[in-house]
Amino acid sequence: MTQSPAIEVDHLTKKYGNFTAVDDVSLSIEHGEIFGFLGPNGAGKSTTIRSILDLIRPTLGACRVLGLDSRTDAVEIRRQLGFLPADLALYPNLTGRRTIQYLANLRGGVDMARVDQLAQRFDADLDRKVGEYSSGNRQKVGLILAFMHNPRVVILDEPITGLDPLVQLEFHTLMREHVNAGNTVFLSSHTLSEVERVADRVGFIRRGHLIAVERMSELREKSLRRITLEFPQPVPASAFDGLEGVHDATAEGATVTARYEGAMGPLLAVATAHGVLSLSTASVDLDEIFLEFYKEDPAQDSAEGNAA
Repeated sequence: MTQSPAIEVDHLTKKYGNFTAVDDVSLSIEHGEIFGFLGPNGAGKSTTIRSILDLIRPTLGACRVLGLDSRTDAVEIRRQLGFLPADLALYPNLTGRRTIQYLANLRGGVDMARVDQLAQRFDADLDRKVGEYSSGNRQKVGLILAFMHNPRVVILDEPITGLDPLVQLEFHTLMREHVNAGNTVFLSSHTLSEVERVADRVGFIRRGHLIAVERMSELREKSLRRITLEFPQPVPASAFDGLEGVHDATAEGATVTARYEGAMGPLLAVATAHGVLSLSTASVDLDEIFLEFYKEDPAQDSAEGNAA
């Protein structure tokens, strides 16, 4: 029998009155992968997560975790799931350790040796009161709570908030270890650099619409490259107009920069004709790809404005 996906979101729509927070979103996330869920604040990431967890009820559509319905099988799902919310709230008068023990007891107990191991990896001081913690130290406790019971699925909403770079690196290592064991991580963030380091696939959400799902390796491969050409004298950017694969050519003195994709032959022919002295290339940052997905659509914005 075919194994069900780790997480399924099936035509999810969530409305608040006349406002649609999530509109007809469908996703399938497999076992053994880190799935990055990217979008600016207010794009619908947290609404999608809360629907998956049955913390809110969809207006339309359904969500499933490990083949179980998020609404009717919520208790069983929680036994096999770890979660870190974006707005983690803890009891300020309890120490980190007592907080973990209390919440561990609610789920029937966990291996405290595992807790100690995670605390050591994150350099977390569990013997101070939570009210005395910095935001980063509270986040460490949240990560321990999410991973302490070796859940089959972990859902993380903006998990690196307040973490220093070394702890972030350890956290990324932990995520990779977790999925290598056949588990799944759903990582929601508005920071592309975080997702880029660890995700196998990434989904882009904008204004409640899922606008793309890409494998990270393929996203890098099809990205544009940036080229810089140095000439002995100024060359106008218009010399490269109309060349296939060349985009956004600009000239500043004797230097021409452009983005390109595909074969470089036509570009090199023009550059050679102008006596090019040097050429250098570099990959376009994935941040620029990210921005391409979130460019404003004037037609859509106008339509939305008229509808409002």
